Amino acid sequence: MPEDHANTTVLVTGASGFIGLHCVLQLLQEGYRVRGTVRSQGRADEVREAMEGNVDVGDRLEIVEADLTRDEGWADAVHGCSYVLHVASPFPNRAPEHEDELIKPAKEGTLRVLRAAANAGVKRVVITSSLAAVAGGHPLDDARVFTEEDWSIIERCPPYPKSKTLAERAAWDFVAGLGGDAPMELCVVNPGAVLGPVLNRHYSTSGEVVRKLMGKELPGTAKIGFSWVDVRDVASAHIAAMTTPGAAGQRFCCAIEFSWIDEVADILAKRFGPEGWKVPTRKLPNFMVRIVALFDPTVKTVVSDLGKVRHVSSDRIRSVLNWQPHSLEEMTVAMGETMIEQGIVIGA
Repeated sequence: MPEDHANTTVLVTGASGFIGLHCVLQLLQEGYRVRGTVRSQGRADEVREAMEGNVDVGDRLEIVEADLTRDEGWADAVHGCSYVLHVASPFPNRAPEHEDELIKPAKEGTLRVLRAAANAGVKRVVITSSLAAVAGGHPLDDARVFTEEDWSIIERCPPYPKSKTLAERAAWDFVAGLGGDAPMELCVVNPGAVLGPVLNRHYSTSGEVVRKLMGKELPGTAKIGFSWVDVRDVASAHIAAMTTPGAAGQRFCCAIEFSWIDEVADILAKRFGPEGWKVPTRKLPNFMVRIVALFDPTVKTVVSDLGKVRHVSSDRIRSVLNWQPHSLEEMTVAMGETMIEQGIVIGA
């Protein structure tokens, strides 16, 4: 175990979430001490149990309670930490009744964490943003490729992309206003649609695609696609951004190439079909998807993306962080296999 890692504590906010768990796991595997935040101590055992069998935790994991909507707990959470990975943020599987349900905790929670980190002398904070803060609200054509220089147009965004954009901009503004000889550094990771192995019964909202296909809850696949990314690669990007000198002050689009959902369905059918899983691969016409969206709140959140292509460049993250991601097949199969293991999908 590297000596510097053994004496370095990293705070991971939202440690019980899908991405947060993988960040905690990889940090522990690299020898760091980790302090994770949860909204309630009732979630602490979930984090510890998810680590069992994957890494020798020893005394290197501490779980504390801190809520993004309250000031209490954050000063203690960041005390003695060299780095902070701010992963916690709301990501709904249905549209909120009011956009402030997402915007306020995302923006105000980010600023709470940053203020506490700056006051505690943290070296660098890495924030989990989203490609939703990069490509939202723009008119699309198949030739356009979005980069880290692009920002979503909040006036044209639904609540989730709007919340991620406002929260990230607020973070950059906050750090830009810090004084002193060695102000706290900031990096931002902007993941696409996150798939990959689940460590317990918590998984990404994007993972609903895999769950619904394997659970036969959809009659077929919609003409909807994303720039996908494996959760393991999101976590490794956070850790690389935390420690790479040249990463300070940069944001990183974190996703592989755009693919349609029917490619995910084909991968699942090929891998799990021989085991008796009947994964629907029929391509649904758009009008049928809109009908399904009337009854399925998860489908409703993405129905506006029907037929739309958003290409994103991963040049910066590959060159600066030496990022080498998993393929769509690898992340899809890993999610399917672990959803079966965790009992999230049952019965072929």
